[in-house]
Amino acid sequence: MAKTPTGKNNSGRGQRDLKVKVKTARGRKLSSTRWLERQLNDPYVKRAQSDGYRGRAAYKILELDDKFRFLVPGARVVDLGCAPGGWCQVAAKRVNALGEKSGKRVGTVLGIDLQEIEPVAGADTYVLDFLEDDADQKVKDWLGGKADVVMSDMAASSSGHKQTDHLRIMALCETAAYFAFDVLEEGGTFVAKVLAGGAEGDLQKLLKQKFLKVANVKPPASRSDSSEKFVVATGFRGES
Repeated sequence: MAKTPTGKNNSGRGQRDLKVKVKTARGRKLSSTRWLERQLNDPYVKRAQSDGYRGRAAYKILELDDKFRFLVPGARVVDLGCAPGGWCQVAAKRVNALGEKSGKRVGTVLGIDLQEIEPVAGADTYVLDFLEDDADQKVKDWLGGKADVVMSDMAASSSGHKQTDHLRIMALCETAAYFAFDVLEEGGTFVAKVLAGGAEGDLQKLLKQKFLKVANVKPPASRSDSSEKFVVATGFRGES
């Protein structure tokens, strides 16, 4: 089970955490300095480096799976917008894509993105726009059938305007949901990042029509100052 790193050192009296301070350099914006300082002091960033994950986002899918248990050995998983590959890394291990768990079924992980990524052990990755008309059929052909899980950590490019960004990511998430309807096996799971902001109602209504259960979760790895959360829809009802 994924553990929540605290960054605290309680091994002795008088010891304390040492926070890295970053000086504002010439030519670097204050916002960039704050981002760099946050990265340097983020326990998930440090742990990702230690554990060999490609980013702190890997712990978000770890924590979601610890709670909902959808990445089971033998599962066929599609990761939309998979770059840089952290979610694929987690999925490959948990569905036993490399056959490392003796006596367990061997799963499949398929990652697609608009850009090439470095190969991920146990995952097949393709350059593909999932918005293309035949993208769903390509994915099913590559999988050799339908998927058990469709997951997405995608976010639309930031415009700097909070409400616009919210609407963009909700539109992207809804499009990903429709893609999932085309490729998911009955009983399957859809997991996607959304942003809190008031436009989630239509997506919730849509998912509740298609799945038995729909939950909204903010995993510990999601920064407290971020408006992101994740929708986890389980028990796909199939075509209707």
